[in-house]
Amino acid sequence: MTLSASGQTPYVSFMERKTTDICIAGGGVAGLTAAAAFGTAGFNVTIVDPAPPITSRDADGSDLRTTAFLQPAQRFLEAAGLWERLAPHAAPLQIMRIVDAAASPPVTHDFDAADISDKPFGWSLPNWLLRREMVARLQELPNVDFRPGTGFARMLARTDQAIVTLSDGNQLAAKLVIGADGRASQVRQATDIGVKTMRYGQRALTFAVTHEAPHDNISTEIHQSGGPFTLVPLPDHDGKPCSAVVWMDHGAEVQRLADLPTDDFETAANHRSAFLYGPLKLGTRRTSWPIISQIADHLTGPRTVLVAEAAHVMPPIGAQGLNMSLKDLASLLDLAQANRAELGEQRMLDRYARQRHPDITLRVAGIDALNRASIAGSSKAQDLRAKGIQTLYSIAPVRRTLMELGLGAR
Repeated sequence: MTLSASGQTPYVSFMERKTTDICIAGGGVAGLTAAAAFGTAGFNVTIVDPAPPITSRDADGSDLRTTAFLQPAQRFLEAAGLWERLAPHAAPLQIMRIVDAAASPPVTHDFDAADISDKPFGWSLPNWLLRREMVARLQELPNVDFRPGTGFARMLARTDQAIVTLSDGNQLAAKLVIGADGRASQVRQATDIGVKTMRYGQRALTFAVTHEAPHDNISTEIHQSGGPFTLVPLPDHDGKPCSAVVWMDHGAEVQRLADLPTDDFETAANHRSAFLYGPLKLGTRRTSWPIISQIADHLTGPRTVLVAEAAHVMPPIGAQGLNMSLKDLASLLDLAQANRAELGEQRMLDRYARQRHPDITLRVAGIDALNRASIAGSSKAQDLRAKGIQTLYSIAPVRRTLMELGLGAR
């Protein structure tokens, strides 16, 4: 930033206008994956994010959430040169267990990946570790320019390119701008794309625990009221079985839980987990965020495409969130490779919207319905939820179809 001669009116002095194939706004897991995928495919990529990635579990501000990559995601990560880095740290998810703890007695249903595949449903990794390994992959790609600490400021779309102004005053001339910058996406706002948002009055509390009982590669989702309590397998920590926890409840209750002393919090977590894993011991700090569903009114704008949470947000149920984001990227990458001469042109972007919009709409609506059923606190609603799960589970072809849908195989 430079001052005018009067010393009063600031103006930006542009130091650089770099030409690139693709500008990616957003350095979270989705944005880093996009940079690795498009870079590996031979595109020149510049990726920006105002916040440098935190790549250590114990650092202030580290992302303690986990991501479960389902089977289709593994293939995409392999093609991007990421899976070989991630596989040694991944905990397989062989069984998805649903426990209705509100029923008397509690009802348990196991969905086993062996019923439909010789592989696990997916693999779980902590988000801070994903960032570490993804940043390392980008460093191997000479055609990827990663600029942590620099953000997207604004853009001007022209017929043949978009001129992107960055927070440091530099500019990029890009054939395609990918907005992977989250639910409050600046790229989406810059293209005047609106969103429809559904709020539940919920928050999610995230932390990791150690426990005595082995998790046996089972992801366990425990339902009562207010939202599910989910334990996701992680590799052992300090010689003990370890799981990541996502605990959803009404906002005021989550705030109360987040403020409890450690001993009192562990008591509450053990009670909420129905003691299925034995005593839980808190292994990390607690973080929380609001639960919403959100869909962008459009997935594209001139020379611009939205992916991941810039395009769609949903409650963390069924490992659908980031896996839907990777389906966005896979679709976009296929189109970009097949239409290199038309990269960023409206015909290509229209095809992307036609491919992704129906799936996004269906899955956001489905997760919304599941979350509303999980929130239900009345005994009648809980009975209906239990009977619905039992009906779906007891019919083997329906159960297999549901598992295939959850993987994105249908």
